[in-house]
Amino acid sequence: MALGSVVAVVTALALLTLIRVLYIVFRSGKLLHGKSQKTYSTLVILRSGGYTAEMLNLLSVLQKDRFAPRFYVTAATDNMSLQKARVMEDSLVDAAGVKVGESAKYMQIYRSREVGQSYITSVWTTLVATAHALYIMIQLRPEVILCNGPGTCIPLCIIAFLFKVLGIRWSSIFYVESIARVRRLSLSGLLLYKLRVANLFFVQWPQLHRKYPRAEHVGCLM
Repeated sequence: MALGSVVAVVTALALLTLIRVLYIVFRSGKLLHGKSQKTYSTLVILRSGGYTAEMLNLLSVLQKDRFAPRFYVTAATDNMSLQKARVMEDSLVDAAGVKVGESAKYMQIYRSREVGQSYITSVWTTLVATAHALYIMIQLRPEVILCNGPGTCIPLCIIAFLFKVLGIRWSSIFYVESIARVRRLSLSGLLLYKLRVANLFFVQWPQLHRKYPRAEHVGCLM
């Protein structure tokens, strides 16, 4: 009798969780439309090299007054990307000549696995990185997340999705696959695509759009 009650409760909870996840996936298509002038706290996930250049190029056409404040996150070993983000933010001024990038914040996150690191030791570093990502998401609770391929985006986006399931915070996730990916998605992109975590998933090449039809083809952004 007691065992049957436990099974019934667990089954009900599992069913409710599944319904909630399906609802989140369905509602993810409803984005930031309308004429509201509401501002959205925005998390921007960077990575060294061309990824940062692509993201900053994308941010250059963003409505800075609506997507603010902005929080920049990159791997703990990547200092150059944050420097570039600071330079861009420091250059921003509004129509009255007042700086608008002063509210931006910059932080670093532990990587799950460094290049060349053994898979055995990466188990521990992955746990540490996940805990750090959870701390950052609890602290920031962004309404919008922008990312374009760095592995550090995976724990942050997964936690953001779980927050939506639990009703803690609704974050709209926008993923833009790197222009370097012509025929197949990056591992980060593939995970977010398959798990349906991103609200909108953009690719820059028609070959990728044909292979992954749920993605939006936006052409080359660079």
